[in-house]
Amino acid sequence: MKDFMDKDFLLSNKTAQKLFHEAAAEEPIIDYHCHLIPKEIADNRRFSDIATTWLGEGHYGDHYKWRMLRANGVDENLITGNADPYDRFLAWAETVPALIGNPLYHWTHLELQRYFGITEPLNKASAPAIWKATNEKLQNDLDLSVYGIFKKFKVYAVGTTDDPADTLEWHEKIAAAGQSPAQVIPSFRPDRAVNIDKDGFAAYIASLAKTAGKSIDKLEDLLQVLGERVAFFDKLGARSSDHGLEFMPFALAKDGGAGSSWEKEVGETFSKALEGGKIDAQAAESYKTFILNFLAEQYSGKGWAMQIHLSAIRSINSRMLKALGPDTGFDAVHDHPVAAKLALFLDLLESRGKLPKIIMYSLNFKDFYPITSIIGSFQGGGIAGKMQLGSSWWYLDHIDGMEAQMKLLGNIGILSRFIGMLTDSRSFLSYPRHEYFRRILCNILGVWAENGEIPNDFELLGKLAKDISFGNAKRYFEM
Repeated sequence: MKDFMDKDFLLSNKTAQKLFHEAAAEEPIIDYHCHLIPKEIADNRRFSDIATTWLGEGHYGDHYKWRMLRANGVDENLITGNADPYDRFLAWAETVPALIGNPLYHWTHLELQRYFGITEPLNKASAPAIWKATNEKLQNDLDLSVYGIFKKFKVYAVGTTDDPADTLEWHEKIAAAGQSPAQVIPSFRPDRAVNIDKDGFAAYIASLAKTAGKSIDKLEDLLQVLGERVAFFDKLGARSSDHGLEFMPFALAKDGGAGSSWEKEVGETFSKALEGGKIDAQAAESYKTFILNFLAEQYSGKGWAMQIHLSAIRSINSRMLKALGPDTGFDAVHDHPVAAKLALFLDLLESRGKLPKIIMYSLNFKDFYPITSIIGSFQGGGIAGKMQLGSSWWYLDHIDGMEAQMKLLGNIGILSRFIGMLTDSRSFLSYPRHEYFRRILCNILGVWAENGEIPNDFELLGKLAKDISFGNAKRYFEM
C-alpha cells in the first residue's frame, strides 16, 4: 500500500515514475492563462494568513473552493463575507475531508506539501496546528512572497488576463523594476467589447474610449481603437488573446455576404447599441462574428495565439448575482452545438490567409471530438500544433478530464505538440496543479510503454514529457 500522496502519487508503474522524476518534474512552468492580479505581482505581495491566500478577500477569490463550501452547508459569511480569517479557514478545513473524489482534495494537500512541508491531511483536528505553521511561513519565509514563489516553482512566464481598457500600468512597473523572476505578460481579453447584447455595453465603450484618448462614435472608431490596443499590448510582450464565449458565433450580412454590406449592417447595430437600443439575437451574433474576425486578423499579424473558451453558462443564480456579482461560483456547463459555426468561422479566416494560432477550450467534454477534428483541418503554415485543443478547463481539470483530453488528442490529433497545462487561477498557491498534470501525463505514457503499446524508450518519452510540460509552450508562444 502506498502512503498518502507520496513521491509516486498518481504514478502507477516504474516507467511513469522515471518519466516524472527524471524528465518532467524539474521543467520550468509557463502559466499562459491565469487571473493573477498584476498589482500584487508588482508589489511582490506577501499574504498574512492561509485563509486569505486560499479563499480570497471579499468577492474576489477561489470560486472553485466557494462552490464546495456552499455544497457542504457552510454559511455565506464564511465564504465571501467578513468573517474572521481563522473561522473561514476552519470552515475549509472541515470541508476538505468531504471532498474525496474532487481535485480540490488533492490540490489542497499538494499545496500544503509543496509550500509548507506539511504532509498531514487537513481536517478539523489538524487545523489549529496547520493554521499556525502555515501563517508563520507566510509571514517569515521569503520563498512565500510572490517573487519567491515564482523562483521556487521555476515559473518562466505568466500570462495575466487584461481588458483592452486597462492601462497596463502594473505591467509597465513590473517590466521597469526588472525584479520578477518570471516574465509577466498581458493577455488581451476583449469580451466586453464583443458582448454587444450585455448590459453596460455603451458604458464600457465609453471607458475604452477614455483609456485610448479617442472618441468612439461609430464602428470605424471602435476598430481603430481595438487595433491600437492590440499594438499596445504587443509592445508590453503580449503573446495571446483570450475570449470567453457562451457559444461560437457565426452570422454574416443578411444577404449572406462578408463584404461592405456586412460592415454597414454591423455599423448600424453598433450605433444603435451606443444609443441604448435593444439588439436582437441575429444582429448581435453578426456583430460578434465581425469583431472576432477583425481581431483574429490583428492577432495573426502579431503572431499571437487566439484562445477561445466555450460552453460556460454564466451567473445562473440571479439572487446571488445581485448579492455578490459575477465570477463568484454560480456558472455552469453549457451545451450549445459547436461544430458548424466553428468550422465556418475558421474557414472565413483561412480563406483570406488571416488565421492565427488558435487554442480551443470547451467546458463541455462533448465538444472535444468535433473541435479536435475541425481544428485538424486547419493545421499548417509551417507551425507545429498551430491549432490546439486546449487543456481540460475548469470543471474538467481533474484526473479523468485530463486523461480523457490527452488520450483523445493522441487518438485523433497530435499529442506530441500539445502545449500543456495552465492554472486559470486567481491564487499564487496554484502552481502544484502543473505537477498534478505532469504526473497524469507521465502515468499515461508509462502505462502505454509497459503495456507494449509504445517503445519503452526513455530518450523518446522523456523528451515528449519535457516538451508537453514546458518546451512546446515556449516555442508556441515564441517566448
